[in-house]
Amino acid sequence: MTSFDDSLQPILGKKSADALAAALELHTVGDLLRHYPRRYEEFGELTNIAGLEIGEHVTIQAEITRVTKHQMRQRHGTRTEVEITDGQRKLTMSFFNQLGKYKDQLKVGAQGFFAGKVGMFNKKLQLQNPEVQIFEEEDEELQKMRPVYPAAAKMPTWKVANCVRQLLGVWEGAEDPLPPELRKDRGMMPLDAALRAIHMPEGWDQVTAARKRLKWDEAIAVQLALALRRQATAARPAPACPRKSGGILDAFDERLPFELTAGQQEVGETIAEDLTTRHPMNRLLQGEVGSGKTIVALRAMLQVVDSGRQAAMLAPTEVLAAQHARSLQEMLGDLAQAGELGGAEQATRLTLLTGSLPAAARKQALLDAASGAAGIVVGTHALIQDKVSFADLGFVVVDEQHRFGVEQRDALRTRAADGSSPHVLVMTATPIPRTVAMTVYGDLETSALRELPRGRSPIATNVVPVAEKPQWLDRVWQRVREEVGSGHQAYVVCPRIGEAGAEEAEEPPLNDDGRRQPLAVEEVAPMLASGPLNGLRIAVLHGKMPADEKDATMRAFAAAEVDVLVATTVVEVGVNVPNATVMVIMDADRFGVSQLHQLRGRVGRGSAPGLCLLVSEALDGTTTRERLDAVASTVDGFELAQLDLEIRREGDILGATQSGKRSQLKMLSLLRDSAVIGEAREVAQRLVSADPGLGSSPGLRGMAETLVDSERAEFLQKA
Repeated sequence: MTSFDDSLQPILGKKSADALAAALELHTVGDLLRHYPRRYEEFGELTNIAGLEIGEHVTIQAEITRVTKHQMRQRHGTRTEVEITDGQRKLTMSFFNQLGKYKDQLKVGAQGFFAGKVGMFNKKLQLQNPEVQIFEEEDEELQKMRPVYPAAAKMPTWKVANCVRQLLGVWEGAEDPLPPELRKDRGMMPLDAALRAIHMPEGWDQVTAARKRLKWDEAIAVQLALALRRQATAARPAPACPRKSGGILDAFDERLPFELTAGQQEVGETIAEDLTTRHPMNRLLQGEVGSGKTIVALRAMLQVVDSGRQAAMLAPTEVLAAQHARSLQEMLGDLAQAGELGGAEQATRLTLLTGSLPAAARKQALLDAASGAAGIVVGTHALIQDKVSFADLGFVVVDEQHRFGVEQRDALRTRAADGSSPHVLVMTATPIPRTVAMTVYGDLETSALRELPRGRSPIATNVVPVAEKPQWLDRVWQRVREEVGSGHQAYVVCPRIGEAGAEEAEEPPLNDDGRRQPLAVEEVAPMLASGPLNGLRIAVLHGKMPADEKDATMRAFAAAEVDVLVATTVVEVGVNVPNATVMVIMDADRFGVSQLHQLRGRVGRGSAPGLCLLVSEALDGTTTRERLDAVASTVDGFELAQLDLEIRREGDILGATQSGKRSQLKMLSLLRDSAVIGEAREVAQRLVSADPGLGSSPGLRGMAETLVDSERAEFLQKA
């Protein structure tokens, strides 16, 4: 029997197998069978052209309305322009010189599939390098549902369909991993029948039944993997850290110059209770930018220090780690000066440990962590390296969880002594819809801070559509000058560093799709300095600068010695300069919704109102523009998270991860399938409780291990 892991080459031949591998990364029988149709087309039902995105590869069913030949002046030959329509909007395609195999097919009135990359020419949408399949009237397939597959330039949908049909012609089916009783309880078809029906349906009822089964498989696989993870985590005891009267936490609370919000008090009590048990806390704390998560985390760390153990705080970048260390040091004052002249009686020591510390400072930081002299250790991913040891690690705080993988979180859990697992608090300023939390962070309990602290100023956000209104860009720089003239400061954020660091850019240049490459810090800064912001004090900041240079730049900006900071997303989190009131985000469409929300949280942190300007060439009516308009419409991150989920196309929510592997979730929709996800979570917990480790259910355990790789099911906000 053919297995899901078998190579496609013996079945399809080397040419087709190599083409599928190169274009779509489909290597095995399972890869191709789970490469599900994106949609189905029936003859006469034209695809909606509205909403196509520049740069994406699309397949549309349309009708030819015009065929025009043009003689090219600058080079010999002809250009044939073909106009197609969905009945409302139009799209053009260009063929240079000979039409080749399409010569006798491209006629007015003909219908077919047209596949290619969406570009722009003379401010009109164009299909570049198109592949065409014209429907012949005598074609037997016309009366059937035609599957439309995710495709690529060299592997259009009809070629994928041919390969699938060839495979299904010899495939004998596979053993069903779902127990018969579970399948019967849920009224689901067998797996092999579902796979055949999804690719070659006889009608919509088959598609519905197949989708029901395949969605359930993905949902239960994720939830089984997470239930197994929760079980494994609970099996390792945690160090109990009960609250101590008269300790450093009480001393800190007595000095607080403000009153905690009701939310901070409530979440703080929940965490304090979790820390007292020997059951490892694994909690996700989500809250708006500036909602006071850091103070909640610090109070929890002090409870752990009072119990005689250590706490670690992990930040995604050295800039943020240094910022956290400074912030915690300022909040603690002499409570962080143990062993120093003037240190408080209950004091501990706070140590910063990052990869680029000078040798002597790094050696001392490692010694402080290993000896227990440092009650609180703040650092980057350097903290999870094997050579970093702790005397008695009881608690780990992970800031900005969306930057870290599950494997990295687990590596920190093993840092505790005596085979125990430290308590873990994961924090994010990116609010997460409930279905995403259940699917991606299902191994964590969740808490939320929805209140904003008193004193935060409002932030106005506007989209600057420079493709339609180029003159608006001049007004952007005028606004920056006005803010600086009023004694304030500004950020200008760009998607990448520059040509010199192209290979190492924080966001790589996009492929050639009719748009220019995204703007870079090293290009924009000199342009502003010699042009519209001439005379202002401008500095640059990006991730590839030496650590001491980055730190010096941030200190200068915080001290108001710099008027305009031109930076990459290195300023996305943790940077706190209350005097900065305006942020200009160049090529804003190149950033995800959560990034835009995080970035604008850097302004409006003082008494003056904040302004965020989203500069973009995205055209009105596109999904990209819709995303930007959504960001401008609300500053409520929880509302924005749901809007983002509604706007994004399927496949963007759970996707490629740090290890480069693609998500195995092809059918499940986090927006539409919340009921399925919730049911799967309950069933998975029941199954794992009844059969720890799923030792008696090899099929279910196999689903958890192979269908969805839980180590890589990460929520990507960068899409």
